[in-house]
Amino acid sequence: MNLQVNARDLLPAALAMGTVMLKVGDLANVSAYYRAALGLDVVAESDGGMYLGRGSVPLVHLAPGPDLQVASRGEAGLFHTAILFETRADLAAAVASAARYDPSAFAGSADHLVSEAFYFTDPEGNGIELYYDKPRDTWGWDETAAGREVRMASLPLSSQAYFRDHLTEAALGGLRAADAAVGHVHLQVGDTETAAAFYIDTLGFERTAGFHGQALFVSAGGYHHHMAMNVWNSRGAGPRRDTLGLGEVLISVPAADDVAGLADRLRHAGISSHSTGAELRFEDPWRNRLRVAVA
Repeated sequence: MNLQVNARDLLPAALAMGTVMLKVGDLANVSAYYRAALGLDVVAESDGGMYLGRGSVPLVHLAPGPDLQVASRGEAGLFHTAILFETRADLAAAVASAARYDPSAFAGSADHLVSEAFYFTDPEGNGIELYYDKPRDTWGWDETAAGREVRMASLPLSSQAYFRDHLTEAALGGLRAADAAVGHVHLQVGDTETAAAFYIDTLGFERTAGFHGQALFVSAGGYHHHMAMNVWNSRGAGPRRDTLGLGEVLISVPAADDVAGLADRLRHAGISSHSTGAELRFEDPWRNRLRVAVA
């Protein structure tokens, strides 16, 4: 039986997405991409892997998985890790760097009304979104039968026009110094109904958008989405195998009470988890591993 979330069971408005861990087969090749193409630096090294990010903030954790197989296109797992930039110039510089490093990795672009996004694929098939958020006061919201939904679309967005309007020599030269964060994480799942029951009814995210049973967008604090789930490649997928690709998604919350409240909701929903008090580890219905920790 799924819990129906009331106001006190919602995840905190100050929630933020943290480091995304990827299991990789060729650490040298994949790390070279994130460093040279995206301008990330090695923040720390641990257990044969490395944390890559900006300044002291790790965005991606690459963990070696040399004996693991590549996931099939239809399996549950990662759709993309979305890296958020503070200015259009910073985004343009990152996109230009990635496009120069490997033009074949470019997978498209779109104006989503709430954001401007460019998509790439790393050397082992992990999706990456590089994006900029438009000001919140420009986002549109509609009252629908399913509740309040943010207005999003996928309108054409020309990379050449974007470079002409926003790319600067200063941004290119300051690529590695520009602030960036994991803004959201998008997953492949088997169905959006089960995803809603888990991520909304149990975890306490709020629904922000949905597309005819094909995709679900959820957030905390009125953001357009901190997480999304779709079935575009994976409809009907069951629990995933231990493969290359997504290893873990970190979600940061402000206080230990937030971790404790979520642990209670998981326990009442019959979902196993492991808690240290400061952090909580568990899996979604497709065995995508999540960790919620005090920031």
